[in-house]
Amino acid sequence: MKVNKLLQLLKENQSGDAPAIRSEVAADGVHVYIYDVIDSYWGASAASLVNALADAAGKTIHLHINSPGGDVFEARAMAAAIVGHAGRVVAHIEGVAASAATYLALSANEVRMTDGSLFMVHNSWTLAMGDRSELRTTADLLEKIDGTIAADYGRKTGAAADQIAAWMDAETWFTAQEALDAKFIDAIDPTSKASAEARWNLSAYANAPKLKEKVPSSQELNEQVTAQLVHNRNRLRLMAQAEPI
Repeated sequence: MKVNKLLQLLKENQSGDAPAIRSEVAADGVHVYIYDVIDSYWGASAASLVNALADAAGKTIHLHINSPGGDVFEARAMAAAIVGHAGRVVAHIEGVAASAATYLALSANEVRMTDGSLFMVHNSWTLAMGDRSELRTTADLLEKIDGTIAADYGRKTGAAADQIAAWMDAETWFTAQEALDAKFIDAIDPTSKASAEARWNLSAYANAPKLKEKVPSSQELNEQVTAQLVHNRNRLRLMAQAEPI
């Protein structure tokens, strides 16, 4: 049985014990970080984002996004919360804003993207179960969702409806410069540490680019070698202390 692509995406990219959404107060406002899949169970949820925004009522929000996407309905609820925030919201795409994560970015007053990051649009996914009538109803609902998403993209970019539909049908991945040229974003920022280290399992997507594996720094390599040497010395010490059989 083929694994549902959405379930595959969520399971392979869940953060585990790390908080799905965290916030930090700074002089220029409140920085809210969404570095996770979008889902009420597996990752970042609308409820968590609403709480983060409530704690920053009236203040400028810097919304840092690094997400491979997730549940379309959860993302729409999150986007509505961002639009309803009583203050300016600046989205910072740092690594990947794919699928549902793009709705969050475009719901902000300003969208910025670090050089080297990726922005992906496609037709919506969901999990569904039921008989043929229920599945047809779900398909009709997804078509309506796609229409609202396309409308959001159109308002931001000014692109024609057929162009947006073509991008979504093709599962289009944009570099920062391509996203800027298409007017999905407003500015490109220098590559940040976050974007440089962004690594997701994107195998659920048909056209996902192959991301380079992270190359350890000299310090990390030295730490790994030192740890291995200590481990080896401890093993030798234990072996030397052991009584002969």
